[in-house]
Amino acid sequence: MTIFNLGSINADLFYRVPHLPGPGETLAARSFQRGLGGKGANMSVAAARGAARCVHIGAVGADGVWAVDRLTEYGVYTQHILTVSQDTGNALIAIDDAGENNIILYPGANQAIPIDHIAAALQDAESSDVFLTQNETNGQREAAEIASAKGMRVAYAAAPFDPVAVQAVLPLLDILFLNEVEARQLQEATGTASEALPVRDVIVTLGGDGARWHNTDTGETLIFDAIKVSPVDTTGAGDTFTGYVLAGLDRGMPMAQAIEQAMVAGAIMVTRQGTADVIPDLRDVRDFGR
Repeated sequence: MTIFNLGSINADLFYRVPHLPGPGETLAARSFQRGLGGKGANMSVAAARGAARCVHIGAVGADGVWAVDRLTEYGVYTQHILTVSQDTGNALIAIDDAGENNIILYPGANQAIPIDHIAAALQDAESSDVFLTQNETNGQREAAEIASAKGMRVAYAAAPFDPVAVQAVLPLLDILFLNEVEARQLQEATGTASEALPVRDVIVTLGGDGARWHNTDTGETLIFDAIKVSPVDTTGAGDTFTGYVLAGLDRGMPMAQAIEQAMVAGAIMVTRQGTADVIPDLRDVRDFGR
């Protein structure tokens, strides 16, 4: 099958700092690096490196040719990435010595994707394909409606979290990815625990405590233990996990096995500094711990 990902594309601007800056604080960075990022791009790269066929639907500005070229280099199909008049999205990322981060986002071209462009990109999709999106682009609800009408499996990563955006697509979802904070925020907004949501598969990542998966068909909730590593940078780990889960399903894995594979990919990811450029490939994941 093919994973069609309506997702953001950013220039990630990394600043290594001794601690995360406080209000009004001016802080000298120890190093600077530009890389490819955006939750959408990260997930597309992770899916491709997990051996899935991933088609990215998105937009960049005239300044974003390098980002499209890099996605292509990493195995992502980029024919449905449009060049628009807005600047390419970017993210300012401060990372401290413990690997924690804070991020300032500029959406730019990510919020200027024409709906007819999204519809055209999904025209050749089949019911066996997967549609994925996150909350960093426009057109999420409209795209999910198109995908659902075609019988595609619809997956959504609820980040950056916005209760209105999640609830807009919730009735159309087959798979929902949340972290622990997002799950709590969604429960506060809806009055419904993640296990009781009207979504067949709900996957909640728990950071150092692992992950849990609830399937409404069986009523079962499975817990997956975290893989112990020494984190360097947590940026992009959740995106890597999401892309690898869907790549595993694409290769015919049962959900539990796909999650276990994604746990390894996420663990490797936090030992590396960067985002899309350092997402582990399938060989890294298979060799881990040997």
